[in-house]
Amino acid sequence: MSSDTLLEVNNLVKHFPIKGGILRRTVAVVKAVDGVSFTLKRGETLGLVGESGCGKTTTGRTILRLEKATDGEVIFDGKDVLAASGSQLKALRRDMQIVFQDPYASLDPRMTIGESVAEGLTIHGIGSKAERIERVREVLAKVGMHPSHMERFPHEFSGGQRQRIGIARALVMNPKLIVCDEPVSALDVSIQSQVLNLLRNLQQEFGLTYLFIAHNLSVVEHISNRVGVMYLGKMVELADRMELFRRPLHPYTKALISAIPIPNPTIRRERIILQGDVPSPINPPKGCRFHPRCWMARDICREVEPVFEEKAPGHWSACHFAYEVSP
Repeated sequence: MSSDTLLEVNNLVKHFPIKGGILRRTVAVVKAVDGVSFTLKRGETLGLVGESGCGKTTTGRTILRLEKATDGEVIFDGKDVLAASGSQLKALRRDMQIVFQDPYASLDPRMTIGESVAEGLTIHGIGSKAERIERVREVLAKVGMHPSHMERFPHEFSGGQRQRIGIARALVMNPKLIVCDEPVSALDVSIQSQVLNLLRNLQQEFGLTYLFIAHNLSVVEHISNRVGVMYLGKMVELADRMELFRRPLHPYTKALISAIPIPNPTIRRERIILQGDVPSPINPPKGCRFHPRCWMARDICREVEPVFEEKAPGHWSACHFAYEVSP
């Protein structure tokens, strides 16, 4: 692990057991995350995209130990996250924070905004009460909120304001990594750009590192340095943002990019319509998991699972015919 690498994820697996029968025995498992690997450099933003149910949110939650990993390795700043316990895990949590998708559900309606933002400081015993109040005031100002808002409750704010409060709650701990779990998907389009610009400004000011989870490729293109594409629990492509949008090497990525609207009515993009639905993560297809919906599928795709490997410098893909996707 190099000195500029903050996070290293190796073959991360998260399976959810399905219980059945009188004795509630495990009868099957949902393979939500099934062998995901990537690295995240200090100060960069890695966008993680894919259809709903592909496992991107579970990946983020498992990295933070909000979900217990089934297998794999997560190294954060040189420390083994999955092996940490007690005081070690508590110390790691100061440096690893999350911004949730729903800004209202993530805030306790019985707590004032000041209490919610200061909760992490209180749990970790950081500063005196007066110092914590001052820290909360500073952070609220950084995200565009007025210090007088500290005494109000979540229901008194709009969705965009509540998401700013959620960002402040993560920022108050002065973390190194923030997992942004679809932080703008529940907001109006006009507010999305404000929140995205806020996140970029905060990253530049505080040297933050983001794992940005989203299903909107336009949003990911705007904020990310590199982009990872997930499908049915697997990472199928990972590349620099410009390289991925210019030359996708996986048919699923190409189909996602074809769905991005072009803000020019005179230009038409060739639309790739995927047939069928995403297979069940309980019983994923043999071979390449994308082959039932892939227009390029051949016999080898139905039998042999492609290796997620570096096809070009910095450009990883899991496709037997990567260079035929985008010559």
